[in-house]
Amino acid sequence: MTATRIERNGSAATLVIDRPQVHNAFDDSLIAELTDALLELERDDSVRTVVLTGEGKTFSAGADLNWMRGMASASEEENREDSLRLAKLMRTLNFLSKPTIARVNGSAYGGGVGLVACCDIAIGTSDAKFSLSEVKLGLVPAVISPYVVASIGPTYARQLFLTAEVFDGGEAERIGLLHRCVGAAMLDEAVDRQLHWLMKGGPEAQREAKALALRMAGLTREDAERRDIENAALIARLRVSPEGQEGLGAFLDKRPANWVKS
Repeated sequence: MTATRIERNGSAATLVIDRPQVHNAFDDSLIAELTDALLELERDDSVRTVVLTGEGKTFSAGADLNWMRGMASASEEENREDSLRLAKLMRTLNFLSKPTIARVNGSAYGGGVGLVACCDIAIGTSDAKFSLSEVKLGLVPAVISPYVVASIGPTYARQLFLTAEVFDGGEAERIGLLHRCVGAAMLDEAVDRQLHWLMKGGPEAQREAKALALRMAGLTREDAERRDIENAALIARLRVSPEGQEGLGAFLDKRPANWVKS
């Protein structure tokens, strides 16, 4: 059973995260499938634009529980390799040569926020909830951090990395994570409007325009690969640290971590 599917509508392709039973959470299989699907769409000359969305009522809830159990018991080296695979997914999406739209049909947590930040255009529903929740587990959003900081800036990143607070679609639009926040009934219309404008541009010009914007912002694939190595090492070290082990264990046991004061 696959965790993703591709729906084609002319020159637009929609890549659907299809694990609604676990709120489209990440595991090894989903990360691999999403990466492979993006590379497939990159190679397909008939595809002009890529829309990324989730099946059901959630965009992506971040890490799958079973995947988190594996993280908690894995070695530092295994955690590093695991993080590098997630980093490759984010890097592939961020630097895809074709325009990308995040159709944020519901809530996004942790790595789900990273996927939103990696897309060129992000449109979400007003009732969607967002959180960079890693510090609650004694961890940090290391792998997704370059893309989230590029999206919302260091000021909001510092606040949300530190507090892990939950915010809604309206706030996500205000801080720049979403380009547009709409009611759920208007989501497809808003995405279609962006597709309408994208189809008016020359494909080669759009590839160069995207690369230009990223380059002017100091975001290059080479720098991203270097940061990914550093950030994967950071999150691997934190996952096996005493605090990371306590945070992951507390979450899996559904109890407060030992640093939480009543």
